[in-house]
Amino acid sequence: MSNRYANIAFSARARERQRGAGSAAAYADRLRSRDDGVPHRLTERETEFITAADSFFLATVTPDGWPYIQHRGGPAGFVQILDPQTIALADLTGNKQYVTTGNLDENPRAALFFIDYPTRRRLKLYGRARSVERDDDPELLARLMETPLGTIRGPAERSIMVIVEGHDWNCSRHITPRFDIDQLDRILVAERAAATAEREGLQGQIDRLADELAALRIRADGV
Repeated sequence: MSNRYANIAFSARARERQRGAGSAAAYADRLRSRDDGVPHRLTERETEFITAADSFFLATVTPDGWPYIQHRGGPAGFVQILDPQTIALADLTGNKQYVTTGNLDENPRAALFFIDYPTRRRLKLYGRARSVERDDDPELLARLMETPLGTIRGPAERSIMVIVEGHDWNCSRHITPRFDIDQLDRILVAERAAATAEREGLQGQIDRLADELAALRIRADGV
């Protein structure tokens, strides 16, 4: 499977530093997928992770070469996989600065960063993104407004589609686990259910021991 992530991210200076640090050999295999002619395809692992996310960060580049990072959020499922190479989402109306869309008009290169704090997993992707205005494809935008949790609230001006060039899973080092209210509620419900089951189990043992003790007393009285 083609994955051009290393070829995009590892510049000549980056590889020079890897050689100096002794890590170049560990990354050598990642560079061998360059220009193999096979389109990058997301696997089930990436697809499940992306479509479960309720937020991510989108990086673009200004015409002067400055990076620009924007947070995107919504209900789980607001980022959709149109096919194994294409990620898409509805571009909701915000403060109307249009920095991201303006950058994409000049340069389609984009990076996406997904992180799941409870499981300490993070996924980075490189891709080529483009805007699809609402009037140019209203059906696509309508599709992207629908999620497993319902219709996204708020007006959307366009769709953003990203053709994935490569991805990389990062290690969990230095990620502090964090939980939102819904996650904490699910944890508390599970913990309460486990505590209830344990309490009922212990009560059952106490009842059985009480019955055994009563039977022993009856036998002792009859001796």
